[in-house]
Amino acid sequence: MPADTLLTAVRAHLNLAPTHKVLMEPIQKGASGRTIIRIKPEDHGSFIGVHYTLERSDNANFLPVGQFLDSAGLNVPQVLYDNIGRHVAIVEDLGDTDLTSLKDEPYEVREPYYRSAFEQLDKLLYVRPPKDFDLQPKFDAEMYQWEQDYFIEHFVETHLGKDGAALREDPILASLRTRLGATSPHMVHRDYQSQNLLLKDGECYVIDFQGMRMGRQEYDLASLLYDPYMNHTAEERVKMLKLWEEVTEEMPIEPILKDCAAQRLMQALGAFANLGHNQDNEWYLEQIPSAVTALKEVIADTPLEDTLGQYL
Repeated sequence: MPADTLLTAVRAHLNLAPTHKVLMEPIQKGASGRTIIRIKPEDHGSFIGVHYTLERSDNANFLPVGQFLDSAGLNVPQVLYDNIGRHVAIVEDLGDTDLTSLKDEPYEVREPYYRSAFEQLDKLLYVRPPKDFDLQPKFDAEMYQWEQDYFIEHFVETHLGKDGAALREDPILASLRTRLGATSPHMVHRDYQSQNLLLKDGECYVIDFQGMRMGRQEYDLASLLYDPYMNHTAEERVKMLKLWEEVTEEMPIEPILKDCAAQRLMQALGAFANLGHNQDNEWYLEQIPSAVTALKEVIADTPLEDTLGQYL
């Protein structure tokens, strides 16, 4: 059992006696093949225990990617103990407060944390992994096609109950994935949104980075700007882009940013529909309207509006 394995791991890490009292609080057990538990040994601080299977190939990347990002100076939880053979790790407990928790706060309250999030993303821009570093497959035209097919299968066909065959052959979507897949110059988190940014001591800490791969930095930036969980207004996105310019001393190329935003929002809609309908998690279905609104805004007055508009 994962809990038993994690209990053994924390006893080994702290050299605890078998009778030492340890409280364990489940945090997450999902389709990702990971079990995450908060572990509270008596007379010690709390830890986060992670038990993973190889059901998904990216789970094996959690430890090496985390250690690499830490060495590169990014804010990530410290790995305190790991046993690769047993697929367990004990990591620093950063608490439960993520950026999503500030959704209803004024922009001025959120801004310092977005500055921190942008600073982490800017650091990632200059990180170059060793040639033998085992990342997930890079973002290329095939990977973008997988995301589009995911959107068609779960959002268009399952959620809307419509025929998605025409979309699979649509030249506008093919052109989008070809443009985006033409180059993959930077390390990309791939799910850089508010739930994966924990707040501690006035800064953001990045989690769930096991899916990192090479791609376009604008994909991660678009994930923050058009985050359905936060549902930013257009005015707030303008402020966030100015903040991005302050941090990085440059602005993204708008057509590339919009292309990445459209692609990312299609992926998010596919995920929300899949989690909502196939894993019976209605909370994700509640996120669909904000994602649809954002996607409509992104594709307005572009060829993608003709392709996707009827499904939105």
